[in-house]
Amino acid sequence: MNHGYSADKDAVLARLKKVEGQVRGIARMVDDDTYCIDILTQVSAATRALENVALLLLDDHLDHCVRHAAIQGGPEADEKIAEASAAIARLVRS
Repeated sequence: MNHGYSADKDAVLARLKKVEGQVRGIARMVDDDTYCIDILTQVSAATRALENVALLLLDDHLDHCVRHAAIQGGPEADEKIAEASAAIARLVRS
């Protein structure tokens, strides 16, 4: 099955690897007893990077999965719209 992010898979993976590196760096900072504010700055940067990945995935989901379901109509369309709405709500609350 093709997912909405299939066309952007390499970009998504590259961004996630960058976040992974940021998190490893944060762990090293804690291990090295780095100043709290400096660690918090890096946590904020990693959080923004993850949010950007989430927005890319959401955009791809809306453009591919939701659009396709809306064209088909019926219960699948309702389900995909509800899924997207719930995903947006989770992102807003996080």
